[in-house]
This record gives sequence, C-alpha cells and structure tokens, in this order.
Amino acid sequence: MDPYQTLLEKAKKGFDSLDLPENFKSDALANLQTWLTDAMFADYVPQIDHLIESQQWDFLLDSFYQVIPFGTGGRRGLVGVGPNRINPWTIQASAQGHSQFLTKAHGESARQKGVVLAYDVRRFTDTARYAADRPNPVKDLDCRQLAEAAAQVYTANGIQIYLFESTRSTPELSFAIRHLGAVSGCMFSASHNLPTDNGKKVYDQYGGQLIPPYDQELVDEVTQNVSAIKTLDLEKATENGLLEIIGAAVDEAYHKAVAALQLSDARGVKILYSPLHGTGLTSVYPVLKAMGFDIHLDPATSNLSGAFENVTFNIPNPEVIQSFDTARPNADAIGADVIMSTDPDADRIGILVRHGGEWKFLNGNEIGIVLTEYAIEQYRQAGRLSSENVIIKTEVTSSLIDTIAAENGIQCIGDLLVGFKYIGDCMNRLEDEGRQDDFILGTEESHGFLMGNYARDKDAAGAAVWLAELASRLKSEGRTLVDYLDGIYAKYGYCHNYLTEIRLLGAKGIGRIKAIMAHLRENEISSVGEFGVAEKIDRWKGEPQPHLSPTDTSSRNVLILKLDNLPDTRGIRITVRPSGTEPKFKIYIEVLGKPFDPADIAAAKERLVVIQQKLERAFMSYCYGILGVDFPERGYLLFWQLPLDDKLKYFEVEEKIAALKDVPDAADRRARLDEQLAFLGANPVQKVDPAFVARYGKGLLEYLGLD
Repeated sequence: MDPYQTLLEKAKKGFDSLDLPENFKSDALANLQTWLTDAMFADYVPQIDHLIESQQWDFLLDSFYQVIPFGTGGRRGLVGVGPNRINPWTIQASAQGHSQFLTKAHGESARQKGVVLAYDVRRFTDTARYAADRPNPVKDLDCRQLAEAAAQVYTANGIQIYLFESTRSTPELSFAIRHLGAVSGCMFSASHNLPTDNGKKVYDQYGGQLIPPYDQELVDEVTQNVSAIKTLDLEKATENGLLEIIGAAVDEAYHKAVAALQLSDARGVKILYSPLHGTGLTSVYPVLKAMGFDIHLDPATSNLSGAFENVTFNIPNPEVIQSFDTARPNADAIGADVIMSTDPDADRIGILVRHGGEWKFLNGNEIGIVLTEYAIEQYRQAGRLSSENVIIKTEVTSSLIDTIAAENGIQCIGDLLVGFKYIGDCMNRLEDEGRQDDFILGTEESHGFLMGNYARDKDAAGAAVWLAELASRLKSEGRTLVDYLDGIYAKYGYCHNYLTEIRLLGAKGIGRIKAIMAHLRENEISSVGEFGVAEKIDRWKGEPQPHLSPTDTSSRNVLILKLDNLPDTRGIRITVRPSGTEPKFKIYIEVLGKPFDPADIAAAKERLVVIQQKLERAFMSYCYGILGVDFPERGYLLFWQLPLDDKLKYFEVEEKIAALKDVPDAADRRARLDEQLAFLGANPVQKVDPAFVARYGKGLLEYLGLD
C-alpha cells in the first residue's frame, strides 16, 4: 500500500474514535490527503507523519478540518501545520488570493500603488506537539518571516511592496496606506492573543479593514480561485523595483499626525508606560516623549519579545488587569501617577490610575466615556462644538456614551456591529460628505479608540495623548481620572458594563458555540433567572436584507436581550455573539442607572453591580445548561478566560491537589503541584486561587505550605 494511503487509513481510524460531526472528519481527511500528496506541502509531511504516528487525533483533526477562517479582524489563530493553522502556506495562499482580488478590483493601479506590509514581535517557539528531530517549517516562525513570505507572492504578481524595516504598530500601517497612497496593506500579528498564535489582517485603500461584501470577495478569491501560488525571490524583487523598505520618513509623518490631536498643553502627569513587549515602543512612547510628557518605560516589559515573558498568563492584553502586574512595582518606584499599557501591535490601550493610595483600573468602556466627555469639553471651550459633531461607537460599547452625546447636543452613531472596521467605514462616509472635521471620536469597548482623520483603525497613541493631557490637568487640580469618571457618572448616571465569555476550543467547541446561539435564537426566552425579558433583538433580521454575504451573516450573528427595568435602572441588556477571531462565546452585560448625588456614589455603583452579578450567574448557568454542563458555583471564581473544559478539569483534580499537603518533602510537593496544574498554562495558581480559597479557606500555596 502507498505509504501516504497507510497514513490516511490510520488517520481515518483515529478520527472515527472522536465524538465529532462526520463532516468535520471527512473534511479533515480530504485536506490531509492533499497535504500528504501535493508537492507544495512536502516540507510539512514529516510533521504530519509524526502527528499521525503519535495518535494526536483531536489536534490533527482541528489542524485540518477547515481552512482557517476570516473573522471580524482578519485571519488569526494557532501557528502550526495544516490549513487551519497559521504557517507560510496559509499566509502565501492568502497573499496570492489577495493579489488576484486587488488586480480584479483595481486593475493596473493595484500594481502601481502597491501594498504596505507591517509586522509585530511574534515568534513561534511552542513546538511540543511536533517532533524535534524532524524538519519543521513552523519552528521559530516569526512575523517578519510571514511578511517576507507574503512579499514574495505580491511581487511575483507584479504588485509594488512597501515593507517596514522593523516592527511597527497596526495604526501606523493604517496611516502609511493613506500616506503613501497604497491600494492596500497587511499587518502580520495576532494582536493580544497568546504567544502560540499569529495572523494577518488585511486593509483596504482607506486604511481600514474590509467590510461585507468586499471581505467575502477576498475570502472567495483565497479559498476558491487560488490554483497556484506565485513567488519571487526578494533580492530579485528589489532589483526589479518591486520592493521598497520604508521606515523613518513614515514614522516622522505618523508621529506628527498623532501629535496634532493635542487638545491641551497640560503636561504635569508622570507616566509609566508598558508596551507589553510590543510595538508601542515605535508609537506611544516616542509621541508622548516628543510632546513633552514625563513618560518612563517599564523595564520589565520594554524589550521586544513574542514570548511576552513578563506578562502574567503570557496574555499581552491591556483589557486584562493582570497584564499590569509586573509594571505596578516599577510605577511605585518612580512615583508614577498612571500606568499606560498597549497590546503588541499597539492599537489597544489600558490604564491604571493612582487614586487614594491604590491603583484603579479603567476598562474600555470607562476610557471611552472619559474620552467622550473630555473631547466635548475641549471642543466647546475652543468654540468647535456643534450639532454636526459625531461620536461613533459599536453597539456593545457603553450606551452612556449615547446619553452624553445627546445631552450635549451632538450626534452619536451607536448601533454598529462589532469590529472597528465599521467605525472606519462610517468615517469614510463622513469624509465623502466633506464632514471629516465633524468627527470627534471612534470608540469600542475592547479598549480601541481613534481620533483625527489620519487612520482608519484604532490607535493607542491618540488615546494616550488625550488621557495624558486630561490626567495632567486633573493633577494640577488635585484630582484623578477616577474622580473625573465619578463626576460623569453622577451627572449622567452610572453605567456598569461587564464582559465575560465561555471559551470552547477546537472543532467541538465551534459546534457548541453554534448550539448556544441556535438555542437562544430559536427559543422564546421569557426570563433569565429573576429578570424578565422585555425584548429579543436578532441582528440577522435587521437591514439590509438579504444579507450582503456570508461574512455579513457572520458579523451579524448577534442577539440582544433587553430586560425589564428595575427601580434603580434605565436599561438592562445582555448582548451575545461568537467571537470572530477566537474560539469563544462572548457575553456583554450592561446595567444603566440614573443620575445621583455624588455623595451616594458607592451605593449607586453597588446597586448596579449586584444586579449585574445576579444576571451573569443566571444567564451563564442557562447557557451551560444548553451544553448539558452542571457548572459549579465556585467556577465563577476561576480566571474568566480559561477554556470551559479546563475549568471543569480543575474541579476534577482539586481534591488531589489539596491532598498534596500530606506529601512530606516540599520540593516533591511543588513538583507534583506543577504537574497537576500544567494544563492551565502560565501562572496557574493565580487562575484558580480564588476558587480554592472559597472551599479551603486559604490560598493554594499557603494551604500546601509552599508560600
């Protein structure tokens, strides 16, 4: 029998042992056969052979059952071998399809105007699944290599390429497309994902990500019309004038555009800045430094590194408060007033504020609320505010921003689908109408903000400028950003926004996410726990009809439950959707309150937090019930981003962990603990400690005598 046929037979038997839909298995086998027999995949065959011989059936099927999809932010996922992984082939196939898409849409001008390529710091080192003694085309694969692999394809198709000389931020890529008059751009990054991931985001001629139906046209071109991948050696491309390296000149223009956002000359705040090992070193830091702010780099996280080694959980996401852990002592050491951080591609920003002797975290909604009120104040003071001014936000972003805009007599486009590309599209329409100067701010709850007209994707640098100005002014008044935010709440009403998720990995996880959405969509829901449901809104049923494309259908896979108001509320809602870039079911809870006396702020907040917590437990229990999962009450104390299966596995091993206290040797005890918790990844004790304390009355390490 043909050796490849033997491997396929083994894989088929292995897949048959999995509890998964048959179409997943048949699609995986079809893709596996192609990768084993087509010469273009020859470099990958030794590792495929290893995965089959080592019987890693779940992992193998997940690697092959589909071509890695195009979501709200582009194509992103695990690095590895197979069509459902990021690797040189999936990147070059995307580039070939993108080349064809561009030449069909723009003709010869696509080749002349060219494509800008930027990349961040990621490098794949987690090769435990693969054989160390065999060739491995994804070992040590980094963003620069992915960008160069794509450049080989674009230039082979006659398309001019502008490649950054070294790592740069996503917003600078967006700026560069507009600045250079390019037809498109690509960012090689996985944003704030774990170190195991990488990806490619595609941008249009305006500097924004593609929206439906154009993103579908690109997906179709990549997945249906790529019969061969053209490549050209980069030295030859340079000789032919098709490859130009860019850097300092574009940096200077970009920094100037961001600095022009200045609304105040206040400068007194002291800032510790953490780029979380990423590209903010080329955007946020030099911009604020040049503008005269007292900004200091966090020594723990200011080296470029795709391992994100000094970030708790190795999750370089400023939305996650634990990402600030290593920066706090360094901020204390210099007496900083605020800590700012950005994700590796520097489009998202997070902030901690020193307030009342403690560090207070502002979430993305709170930052958006602060920036909205600050901009309105400054525009009014400068005589620039009018009824034509516009704030743009996504639907899942705090509705308090709608309230602030309305009460100040300006417009708010507040019902956009999730994805900053929809904000960028609205900006394009304003520009087409000659109204670009009416735009004040684009904001989304996931810590993304944009001001000005120089880019079409979120930019941490612009938000950093406004936050630093406002914090400086408030410091001179003896106040902080927390005081400012509390004043907004007293004036307009407290709005408690809360994001959580059910993370469901692999092919089986996708099926489970679909099952939750289908149940919620197809069944009448009269109540969630003690909360009555007043209305269910299905964005699949909204305009336009029919849907523009399958990508439009995917983006509109959103359900909203509006709940009956309580005496203390003006609005309660739950919004749910599958993530477009990660394997999770996202749940957004909002409880909107009423204006209150500033002296009553603690009680006003507490009332709404209690409502949110009751609603969260009731709704998540309902969703777990759809999956047939009896979720433990203490499960809500585990780190919220843990996959569901890992949460359940923790409770299976918890008693074994507690029993380790009887192991006499401390070193042996520690080794066994590490072995039991290895499935939880980085910083496992922090992920489970609150749940352990709730049962055993002590922290895990204290209980085991390892503190």
